[in-house]
Amino acid sequence: MTATTSTVTATDDSAPGAGPVPRRPVVRVAGGRVALRLHVRGIAVGGLLAATALVVAVLALSTGELPVPPTDVLVSLTGRADAGTDFVVRELRLPRVLAGLFVGAALGLSGAIFQSLTRNPLGSPDLVGLTLGASTGALVVILVLDGSGPAVAAGAVGGCVATAAAVWLLAFRRGGQTYRLILMGVGIAALLEALNSFLIVRARLDEALSARVWLIGSLNSRTWTDVAIVGVALGLLLPVALRYGGRLRMLSVGDELAALLGVPVGRTRAVLAGVGVVLAAAATAAAGPVGFVALAAPQLAARLTRSPGAGLLPAAAMGALLLVASDWVAQRALTDVQLPVGVVTGALGGTYLTWLLAREWRRGRTVG
Repeated sequence: MTATTSTVTATDDSAPGAGPVPRRPVVRVAGGRVALRLHVRGIAVGGLLAATALVVAVLALSTGELPVPPTDVLVSLTGRADAGTDFVVRELRLPRVLAGLFVGAALGLSGAIFQSLTRNPLGSPDLVGLTLGASTGALVVILVLDGSGPAVAAGAVGGCVATAAAVWLLAFRRGGQTYRLILMGVGIAALLEALNSFLIVRARLDEALSARVWLIGSLNSRTWTDVAIVGVALGLLLPVALRYGGRLRMLSVGDELAALLGVPVGRTRAVLAGVGVVLAAAATAAAGPVGFVALAAPQLAARLTRSPGAGLLPAAAMGALLLVASDWVAQRALTDVQLPVGVVTGALGGTYLTWLLAREWRRGRTVG
């Protein structure tokens, strides 16, 4: 099998001042019957974001009450350090750091999918109620059924799927626009917030305190079970997202035109929506409803890559970087207590959302 490289010129109609964008190399394989368009800037930025996330992860593994030099961290990860270093790095800190990387990547990927499907920068899982639905399912298992571990993950997935179905049916029962989905999601999120508060009020004091901290979003005391929950979901669903993600660009021009281009619109939307829902549910089950990562990561990645498409891999890398860096700040911001990571992401995300709304208002547009 031989491969040849050529270049093409594309037009980015989604960016401000749309016009010709730089030529992009196209790799042709199988005798020219298959062409793969390479977005060089996207690949470079995605790789840089992933590398930066790994550097921050090593920093998180090396700092704390028992500091470990970064070189010793790398030696420990290969299994050649002494028992004390291995215990600190691989048993105490590694599950938390891996959970942060995986949860951030899952939220970034889920946010990119939903923002592309809704064609709206506010169409992220946390703003349309999906993570709150996952939280409700998990709280029912924790506080009512007294479950833990895989049962909590199953409850989170069930709650997220039920919420997604309710929002979708209410928003598109008689057709409609994507802004209706966001408005319906906001309304259902308010109802779920009230239900979550009711469940916490009815619980025992110790359970209520633990649940309240969990609802903020936290990586404290993460275990290998939490890592496995989101890691397995990410490993199974990332290839599916990449397989169908190439069609998101065509869906962005409208369902009718996408159908004329040969895209199976209904099946593509259903598969991608299912992937986004399960990723959001798994991330919530592992770390609670960490806010604003799914909102900000895809847009920050898109601005860096200047990509006309969804940019699923850069969004996942940006999500991983945002969450592991926010968790490192949450651990170091105060000396006497470790803040839940949701406090930091909420502050950063709220600032970003305010800037986004102000920017769209100045341009005379509404986000909806």
